[in-house]
Amino acid sequence: MDTWQTPYDDQPYVRSPQHTALLAWLIRLPLLGATAIIMLFLLAALYLALHQLQFNQLIYPGVSAFGVDLSGMTHQQAMAALAARFTYGESAIFTFRDGERFWQKSAAELGVKYDPLQTVEAAFRIGRGGNLLENLRQQADAWLNGAAVQPIVVFDQSQAAAQLNQIAAEIDRPVQDAALMLNGTQVIATASQVGRQVDVEATLGLLRQVILTLTSGAEIPIVVRETQPAVQDVAEAAAKVRVALSSPIQLYLPVTREGDPGPWQASVEFISGLLRIQRVENADGTARYTVSANAEPLRAFLTELAPQLRIEPRNARFVFNEVRRELLPIEDSVDGRELDIEASLRAFEAAIFRTEDRRVPLSLITIKPAAHSQTTAAELGITEKIVEATTFFYGSSPERRTNIQVAAQRFHGLVIAPGEVFSFNKYVGDISPETGYETGLVIYGDRTIEGVGGGVCQVSTTIFQAAFFGGYPIVERYPHGYRVGYYESGTAVANGRRYSAGVGMDATVYAPIIDLKFRNDTPYYILIAVNFVPSKQSLSITFYSTSSGRIVEKSGPRLSNVVPHGKPKYTESPSVRPGETRQVDYAVDGVDARVWRTIRTLDGQILVDNEEFFSRYVPWSAQFLVAPGYAPKQR
Repeated sequence: MDTWQTPYDDQPYVRSPQHTALLAWLIRLPLLGATAIIMLFLLAALYLALHQLQFNQLIYPGVSAFGVDLSGMTHQQAMAALAARFTYGESAIFTFRDGERFWQKSAAELGVKYDPLQTVEAAFRIGRGGNLLENLRQQADAWLNGAAVQPIVVFDQSQAAAQLNQIAAEIDRPVQDAALMLNGTQVIATASQVGRQVDVEATLGLLRQVILTLTSGAEIPIVVRETQPAVQDVAEAAAKVRVALSSPIQLYLPVTREGDPGPWQASVEFISGLLRIQRVENADGTARYTVSANAEPLRAFLTELAPQLRIEPRNARFVFNEVRRELLPIEDSVDGRELDIEASLRAFEAAIFRTEDRRVPLSLITIKPAAHSQTTAAELGITEKIVEATTFFYGSSPERRTNIQVAAQRFHGLVIAPGEVFSFNKYVGDISPETGYETGLVIYGDRTIEGVGGGVCQVSTTIFQAAFFGGYPIVERYPHGYRVGYYESGTAVANGRRYSAGVGMDATVYAPIIDLKFRNDTPYYILIAVNFVPSKQSLSITFYSTSSGRIVEKSGPRLSNVVPHGKPKYTESPSVRPGETRQVDYAVDGVDARVWRTIRTLDGQILVDNEEFFSRYVPWSAQFLVAPGYAPKQR
C-alpha cells in the first residue's frame, strides 16, 4: 500500500481588517521614539503570546489542504471540511481497454482512499514542528504566503490487482496449436488459437501513474502478452488427407490373359489405415504436420496374389533336322511374368495422394524363356541324337492307342535345360475327356477297370527307358503293381549300342502323387522328339543333345521271389452282352526284378557303378468283363 501527498491549486489567504490596521501602525514605527518602539515590541510580544494561546488547539492562519482553508479549525472541523471536499474515490472512474472491449472501475474499487486524519495532522504540524523562531517563521510564512498541505491518499495495490485479475479472467486464453487427426475416415482439423494473458503488474504500473496525479476519467490500456501457437495452420495437411480419402483406389492388370483375376479395389477405410499423420518440430520453434502413407499392409495381399499372377515362361518347341543340324520351331515361345511387389507398392503409394486417375496398374516383370522361337541349335547345344527308345503296344484297344498318342504329343518338341529336373506330370497336364483322353482299361487296386487315361504309362515308360539308356540320373521312378507285357518288349539305341528293355524297365505315373523324374546333368539342352507309329504299334522317344561320351551297360533282370497268380477275376460291365466274356488282362505271376546300370566314359572310367533299379510285382489274375448278373461264382 502506497501513501503520498498530492499537489493542488493554492487558494489566496484573506486577512482580517484588524491585521491590516496593525500592519499600517507598524509601518509608522520608525517615526516614534524609543519608548514607542519598546512599547511596540512589548505589544507585539503580547500579541504573539495571545496569538499562540488563541491557536493552541487550532490550525494556524494561512494553512489549507485540497483547496479548503483550514485556518482556525480544530481537528474535527478540518476533517469534516476535507471529507466534504474530497470525493475522488467515488467520482473518479477509470476505463481499462483491450481493443473494442472495455471495463470501468471507480478509484474506490481500485483501492484508492483519502486519509483525512493524516492530512489534518500534517496541517496542524505547520508552525509547530521546530523551535520558537522556526515556528514563528513558519506561522508568518503561512500567514503572509499561505501554506498548502498535500492531502494523504492511500492506494491499495492488492485491491487493484484483484480487480485486474477479474478482468484478466475474461481476457486470458491459453495458446492452442492447430491439430490434425483422423477418426476412421473422418478428418478432424482443429484451428490454432493465439494465447493471451494480461500482464497485471505492467497494467498496475500504468494505473499507478494516473493515480499519482489524481486524474479522473483516464483510459488505461490493458497490457496483454500474446503467445503465438507453434502450429498455426493445418489446412494444407488436412487437404492432403482428404484427397487420400476422396475415393477408393483400383488395382488392375495392364495386360490381361485369359483366366486372369481382377480388378481389385482398395476401400477408403483401407486407405485410411495406411495414412500416417505426424507432427514435426522446426528449428525455429514452430511445428508442422506431415502426411504420408505406408502401403506395407498391402504387401500381404500382393504376396498372396503373386502366385495367381505368376506365369512360367514357356520355351518354344522344336524339331531337329538331323541333316542340316537345325532347329525348326513348331510352337512359339511364350513370355512368363511375375508380380513386382515392390514396384506395385510404390505405385500404389503414389496414387494415394492423386486427385485424379485413382487407378493403379500392377507392375509385372516379364520373364523371358531360355529357348525362344529364334534360338539356334548351336545356342542350345543340340547337335546329334543321343538315345532313342521304342516300346510297342500290340493288342491295345483303340481307346488306349488314342491316349498314348495324346499323352505323347505333350512331350514332342520339349527342351530340357541343363541342370533341370524333368517331371512327367508337369508336362502331361490334365488327364480328362476335356483334354482329349478317352475311357479305357486302367489298373485300379487288384483289378483292371474302365477309366480315363489308360495307356499314359506307355509314354512314361518309354521316356524312362530313354533316360535310363541315355545315362541320365533317375530322380524318381515307380514300377507298376504287376508286370505289363507292353513294357517288356521295348528296345533302345544309344551311342551305337542296341539295348533290350525286359522285365523291370517300366515306370508308372499317377498325377500328382506318383511321378517320373530325371535330371539333365549335362551342360547342353535336351530336345525330346516323339514318333507315334500306328502301323507299327510303336512309340519312339528320342533325345537330341550333345554327347557327353558316356556308355551305359545294363545288367539283369534278375528275378526272385516268384509268387503264382490267382484265379481269374470277373467284373460286370454294361458294355458286355449277356453270355459274352471279354478278357481284358492276362494272368502273370508276382516277382521281384532287379536291374543294374553302370555308366562309363569312352576311355573306360566308371561314372556310376551298378546302380540298382528294383521292382516288386504282385501276382495278377486274368481279368474278364461280363454282363451284369453273369459273373461266375468264385470257388
